[in-house]
Amino acid sequence: MKVKVCKDRREMGVAAGKAVEQEILNLLKKQGEVRMIFAAAPSQNEVLDFLKESEFIPWQKVVAFHMDEYVGLPAGSPQSFGYYLKSHLFDHVPLKQINLLDGNGGDNEVERYAQLLTEKPIDIICLGIGENGHIAFNDPPVADFNDPETVKVVELDVPCRQQQVNDGCFPSFDAVPTHALTLTISTLMAGKSLFCVVPGKNKRAAVAATLHGPIATTCPASILRKHGGCHLFLDPDSFGESYIPINR
Repeated sequence: MKVKVCKDRREMGVAAGKAVEQEILNLLKKQGEVRMIFAAAPSQNEVLDFLKESEFIPWQKVVAFHMDEYVGLPAGSPQSFGYYLKSHLFDHVPLKQINLLDGNGGDNEVERYAQLLTEKPIDIICLGIGENGHIAFNDPPVADFNDPETVKVVELDVPCRQQQVNDGCFPSFDAVPTHALTLTISTLMAGKSLFCVVPGKNKRAAVAATLHGPIATTCPASILRKHGGCHLFLDPDSFGESYIPINR
């Protein structure tokens, strides 16, 4: 895993955005389309802003997926991750194809989305790390490094639900849905290139565990250390003062 610590959150978003932009352009020199998965969270604001304004990305050659979605929210809810991605990126660029998760689709949706994801390899994944170390909605109690599934329904852990309140996405803990659809860790690790963007002091403990703790489901993001194509972008708040460089 390659780690880049930036001077502030804006520089972090620009650095990650430029890296994603360059990877898209490099891939399109040898293939006709790029398949990408996007995380939806305030931590991704800056990188998505950069991508939205890019003058170089031929979006008409990009097929987009999203990473997770709440179960039980009304259609079109502003708290939904599909709504977030549409408002921050998908509605602003001429994508070749947009594949959104339906959080109310049940088992049929799990099968439908898994089929779409596995039709061809995933080239690029833009992701973050949760306060409890989750990637997508693979919280510690449900994380499985060898998950046989592509997509699954999970019960959200208490710290994960509290993070949604901390991020300003919901007004109270009880307003946060209890379940979600998520791509599994196996699916994320199968992506060719991962660009992980993690700002903020609330993520500092999760970042430290990701970089220095055991590779274990107690911190699901720790598995990213085993992905040779993972690029981690941090700001000073998430970086902390005890950082020990590894594989810089």
